[in-house]
Amino acid sequence: MSITIDMSRHMRTTVRLDDALLDQAQREARRRGQTLTALMAEGLRLVLAKGTAPPKRHPAALPVCKAGGGTVPGVDLDDSAALLDIMEERR
Repeated sequence: MSITIDMSRHMRTTVRLDDALLDQAQREARRRGQTLTALMAEGLRLVLAKGTAPPKRHPAALPVCKAGGGTVPGVDLDDSAALLDIMEERR
């Protein structure tokens, strides 16, 4: 079902809602003694005030080589400039 909401002095817009959700919202607005527009505005304010938390991320499991060997002697993995110099010399 499509309803048009008059936001008084702000703007007028059309919102498309599932019939069951609209019925539930209208009942709740009546129960509270407020308009559907006021109920929807309150709901939007609550959602927007909470903000959105980024989804929780789990650390990635990186593969580990167990073959032995390691880095070339003298290579410092914490020195990116030196690593770049070594890689460019080997081309």
